[in-house]
Amino acid sequence: MRARYSAYVAGDDAFIAASWHATTRVPMTSLNHEPGAQAPTQWLGLDIRRHEAAGDTATVEFVARFKTGGRAERLHEISRFVREGGAWWYVDGSFPDAQAGSTTGSKTATMTKARTQKQ
Repeated sequence: MRARYSAYVAGDDAFIAASWHATTRVPMTSLNHEPGAQAPTQWLGLDIRRHEAAGDTATVEFVARFKTGGRAERLHEISRFVREGGAWWYVDGSFPDAQAGSTTGSKTATMTKARTQKQ
């Protein structure tokens, strides 16, 4: 999880794609913004809240803080990972704040959807 966060901070599209499980990977485009697009995301910090591993599966709950367009946001996600061939792969994530119906959760889900579409 920390490696994927670091890849987002560094804009390392290749690592993000390479660490995403082939069965759930979305088509990847550059994480870098085109001219005239919204300001790039500035990642501010990662808080790992919970990690649970059971054999070849794991879940990681985290909150990533970021700023985009001068506005501070947070991404609260519970990510699922699977280990295959000795490597851990990101499978997918759920968004607890969105499920609870909070405004922050809705913003988080929207940001994540946009992030995924840009990847």
